[in-house]
Amino acid sequence: MAFFTKSEARAAAAGARGYRTAKAVLTATMENYKSYEQFDIFLSHSTDDSDLVLGVMILLQKQGMRVYVDWVVDRQLDRSSVDKETAAILRDRMKHSSSMMYIATENASNSKWMPWELGFFDGHKPGRVAILPLLDSENQSFQGQEYLGLYPVVTKYLKNQVTNHYVEDRGNKWSHLGSFARGVPTWNSY
Repeated sequence: MAFFTKSEARAAAAGARGYRTAKAVLTATMENYKSYEQFDIFLSHSTDDSDLVLGVMILLQKQGMRVYVDWVVDRQLDRSSVDKETAAILRDRMKHSSSMMYIATENASNSKWMPWELGFFDGHKPGRVAILPLLDSENQSFQGQEYLGLYPVVTKYLKNQVTNHYVEDRGNKWSHLGSFARGVPTWNSY
């Protein structure tokens, strides 16, 4: 089982920037999302991982997915404090997202919002949450916090020089990432 890596996410973010600043990339992305009311993926993440999050967003967009990242789409939000206004906007965005990907990094356990987002999303759309570990090495093992074991994980496999992405329910069943992200997973048994 292979996972997304931090270097892969950083490279995607750097590639998207080219000669542009991160702000220019985000502004262009915001323009593309202005008309979207529905997203395939709500990306739950720690704001301390912003470069990694930008890279993951780009990797998922390259696969044709519409990805919600709060500080990209709703730049006015203040995630540094927990308040009702921010919670209301995030609730609405989660309701208009088909799935949630929870980016599991060392910083995730310190996030004020991630556990709340996970609980809200899972409570309203059971079976539509996947954990996306970002590790130093793609073949590194992933444990994460104990409660993350309740959810399937995003993995990748290289076959015939093509990388395929899946959501795997810890050895029981799997679905293609695209169908899972769009809220219609086609589960297959091993």
